[in-house]
Amino acid sequence: MEPIILASESPRRQEFFRLLGLPFTCIPANVDEGFAPGADCRAVAEELAIKKARKIAENMKDAWICGADTLVELEGKIYGKAQDRSEAGKTLRSLQGRTHRVISAVALYSGRARTMDCRTVTSDVSFAPLSEGEIEWYLDSGEWVGAAGAYKIQGLASCFVTEIKGSHFCVAGLPIREFYVMLRENGYPYGG
Repeated sequence: MEPIILASESPRRQEFFRLLGLPFTCIPANVDEGFAPGADCRAVAEELAIKKARKIAENMKDAWICGADTLVELEGKIYGKAQDRSEAGKTLRSLQGRTHRVISAVALYSGRARTMDCRTVTSDVSFAPLSEGEIEWYLDSGEWVGAAGAYKIQGLASCFVTEIKGSHFCVAGLPIREFYVMLRENGYPYGG
């Protein structure tokens, strides 16, 4: 199989690539992940996923490249990666005891065809009510660093989740079913 460039340093996305048995290398895209206030969360996630793949394609036009982005939305407000502990705490206080939406976009660039395909998956995640002690315990863990919505579902934050409607893999950062379909539909030799 041809190697795929993962335009990310995300350890969980790397784990998913290993799970799928895909040969890959990581080259972080380092793009500006800012967005305008009031922007549509789905559109922002798609734009960022595509932007990451395009950034790498500038120098590697013949490669397979995967860009992905995950955001959290609650009542029209987008929660990306918290910049510091204080912002992470505010985010967790907003999410606790409520249901929020997680949007993951995955973009696949085919160097052979010079095409970009992007798909988006949405899941709803419900958090139990959290005490200040639980929030501080989670903040102390440091898991919130680099995570949309200031939490990682595959870690300690799983203790807070009461329900997921949709794809667990979407919440973890890479909707695997959709990515698999994209690979096949775009001519990547995978899956028989």
